[in-house]
Amino acid sequence: MPQADLVVVANRLPVDHDETVDGGWRRSPGGLVTALEPVMRRADGAWVGWPGRAGLKAEPFEFDGTQLVPVELSDEEVELYYEGFSNDTIWPLYHDVIAAPRYRRQWWESYVQVNERFADAAASATAEGGTVWVQDYQLQLVPQLLRQARPDLTIGYFHHIPFPAYGLYSQLPWRRQVLEGLLGADVIGFQRVADAGNFARAVRRQLRYETKASGITVPQPDGTTRTAVARAFPISIDTASYEELARRDDVRARAAEIRESLGNPKHILLGVDRLDYTKGIRHRLKAFGELLQDGRLDVEDVTLVQVASPSRERVAAYVQLRDEIELTVSRINGDYDTMGHSAIRYLHQGYPREEMVALFLAADVMLVTALRDGMNLVAKEYVASRVDNRGVLILSEFAGAADELSSALRINPHDIGTLKDTIMQAVEMSPSEQGRRMRALRKKVRDNDVEKWSRDFLAALDTARNRNTAARSEVAS
Repeated sequence: MPQADLVVVANRLPVDHDETVDGGWRRSPGGLVTALEPVMRRADGAWVGWPGRAGLKAEPFEFDGTQLVPVELSDEEVELYYEGFSNDTIWPLYHDVIAAPRYRRQWWESYVQVNERFADAAASATAEGGTVWVQDYQLQLVPQLLRQARPDLTIGYFHHIPFPAYGLYSQLPWRRQVLEGLLGADVIGFQRVADAGNFARAVRRQLRYETKASGITVPQPDGTTRTAVARAFPISIDTASYEELARRDDVRARAAEIRESLGNPKHILLGVDRLDYTKGIRHRLKAFGELLQDGRLDVEDVTLVQVASPSRERVAAYVQLRDEIELTVSRINGDYDTMGHSAIRYLHQGYPREEMVALFLAADVMLVTALRDGMNLVAKEYVASRVDNRGVLILSEFAGAADELSSALRINPHDIGTLKDTIMQAVEMSPSEQGRRMRALRKKVRDNDVEKWSRDFLAALDTARNRNTAARSEVAS
């Protein structure tokens, strides 16, 4: 296998195994794949990840100009490392314990073993003096493991989800090991300034390392120190691709068909989420149901479309959440549906990007009511799609996107009364105010697209590489 100067390490490969297509692989949807594809092509890079199917063995292969390095996971490892530690321990803990995390030593042991396997694969795939960019919470130990195996490398890590306040993080039995794992990186990126601050405080409290705005001083086994930078790099979307889709005649025609299929209501409210307890779906359903009950909204005039794509269907908390949401939807529809209009159109499935953009164009109000979210790219996708400068974005202050999208109607989703008032404000907003707000939102999303995100992070890694080279030269002299 040829070695690459730039290697991305992520839980998943950017492809899915599909025996119905030529070559047996097709490109996966997703923002990270879109973000890194042009970078990987320019660098003749490699991507280390799991193919997405337990027990699938595959040799490294090339796909669209990128070398892909599959990491095999067994059924047991998917259960323990992925469904267990990653998504039943780390995910709920890092999302403010909205659901209770479970701490099981067997899960942790599998997490360590799988992280070691990813680190070994990355070490083998990276050229001398190369750069490795590790992605997200499933692989928090990989930076340190790589540092030990390949001290010549420049290592970056990006954390796509929130990093919790110390009072929550301190619950983790393996808190020191995870911090030490992350500090193997030269640059540790977070979605929000607050997340980077939470990480630095955890390092001070647990490891007693010196933390400054310029970086964290990390002691080395040989008695020297190095500097790890922890700061915010808010991720974004490929804005231009959404604008292009939104201007296509077939997509605009599909948006009109969607409105027609819903009975041409005066207003369409839209929620688009993975079916996850962090997304605040129950809160928006409660607010909408109460607005119908109060008579402030009429089912003849307003429809809520809720897309909830399947997620982690073998994790108990998600099974329970689906039951609760579908029961709530059924009750509201049973109480308020008419023969011609439905209160809520609930769709438990995923859709291709073209269909999502048509939904964004059809929707008068976008509801993002996350209880905790690293970023929430759906908010940015909606804004990018509104090339007509119409529509209203209601955005939770607990989503990372709220730091950038200040012209949205920002809400605390736990405050149902204010959420109801904000929905009414959105429904009643004049076209001129919609235009003023949406133009400001669109400028922000256009100026800070996904290409800028990857460019800024890789520039920080270049700075780290230069700093490390200078430090090594100074020691040698």
